[in-house]
Amino acid sequence: MKKTDPKSSNSRRDFIKTSTTALAGFYIVPRHVLGGTGFIPPSDKLRVASVGVGGMGGGDVRGIFSTGKVDMIALCDVDDTRAKQSRDAHPKATYYKDYREMLEKEEGNIDAVSVSTPDHMHAVIAMMAMKMGKHVYVQKPLSHDIYEARMLTEAAEKYKVVTQMGNQGSSGDGVRKMVEWYNAGLIGEATKVYSWTNRPVWPQGIQWPKEPIMPPADLDWDLWLGTAPFKDYVGNLVPFNWRGWWDYGTGALGDMACHIMEPPFRVLGLGYPKSAEASVGSVYVGEFERGYFPESCPPSSHITLRFDRPGNKDLEFHWMDGGIQPTRPEELEANEQMGDGGNGVIIEGTEGKMMCSTYGINPQLLPTSKTKEINVPETLYRVPGGDRGHYANWVEACIAGHGSKEFDQLSSPFSVAGPLTESVLMGNLAIRSYDYRIAREGEESQFDYPGRGIKLLWDGENMKITNFEPANLFVKREYREGFSL
Repeated sequence: MKKTDPKSSNSRRDFIKTSTTALAGFYIVPRHVLGGTGFIPPSDKLRVASVGVGGMGGGDVRGIFSTGKVDMIALCDVDDTRAKQSRDAHPKATYYKDYREMLEKEEGNIDAVSVSTPDHMHAVIAMMAMKMGKHVYVQKPLSHDIYEARMLTEAAEKYKVVTQMGNQGSSGDGVRKMVEWYNAGLIGEATKVYSWTNRPVWPQGIQWPKEPIMPPADLDWDLWLGTAPFKDYVGNLVPFNWRGWWDYGTGALGDMACHIMEPPFRVLGLGYPKSAEASVGSVYVGEFERGYFPESCPPSSHITLRFDRPGNKDLEFHWMDGGIQPTRPEELEANEQMGDGGNGVIIEGTEGKMMCSTYGINPQLLPTSKTKEINVPETLYRVPGGDRGHYANWVEACIAGHGSKEFDQLSSPFSVAGPLTESVLMGNLAIRSYDYRIAREGEESQFDYPGRGIKLLWDGENMKITNFEPANLFVKREYREGFSL
């Protein structure tokens, strides 16, 4: 056997070592160099899974992906037909029907989750994702119940994840301009807020359909029901009109208040309300016979919330839906539009008033002639692209991480969106308390409505109505077996 020269062996090892190092150096050239100008390396992209990818969910998928910094890893929907457009746009994304299966299987492959389902499923999906350490984007309203909103807010901080609610107006320039106007003292101290919408634009104040029908073959009805009690499938519910039923939706408030109430909440720095009152539109099914449809949201309502204002009188915050609007301010000319016609906000102060449309668009001082005369310096961060930059506002913060500069520039993190949603849902608690009824003793066909004509006193810290116990039934609902926070 031939002996190996130690010097030759050492030289060979040195050559291999040197060559290997050189090759390694070649292969770890940054991908942005190899990819050319504008190329974003995969390591710099956010890996996203989306739950609910048809309709509004499809819009969210497109909006998130359009940032150019996202890879769509997985898509989930209970309705194959509604999901088709998103699936076709992202053929490499793995498709699931059950969000639980998706999160369990994709946990190591994703960084973030978007949730664009009906309202009753927001909280359980977002919570499961956050517990896995995933960033979340959740459509408005943040949750179906007040309790859920509080739990999501606390979880966002506990798990140190980046969060955003899908009320895109919070990224717009309009609301920031209103904050700067208010901070400059242009309307003095706020005393009242009026907010209104022409919603609902779907059926409400109606009886649950009596005749069940077979669900479409491409819809998994049991998964669609999710946390809600089991009921047979009925027509005119999916994919849109679920909004008018308490088991799944949150009515006009849930649909629009996170857009419309957000500007005054941000301008005035509001927290939890101290009380809530409601008046609710009626549907009559006969002469002097008011229909009673407790499963359905009402056709219209007027909510009054009151907030503590240290050193000042309580702030009155009015919400009106179903086409109800406040009286026009005297400062508006006869032919000037109030808000955007169907929706809007007016903030009254001791020294003046300001007004805006949905999403905080078109902010105006009243009279509107004042608007052009005012030049208040910009002191607040502007989101690039305004409300169109809402998705990128979240994506950039996810990539930068919790606690980063981008994180601090988020428009609607749960720390902001949670308390806003709780106040929005306080309106629904007041509405449902208004319709709470009990049979009169000895008169089974006669009922009393003890929640009407009273002011509900709210202990925000403990999430409890202190003067009408039945109202607390609407703070937190029970989930169907198989679902939990």
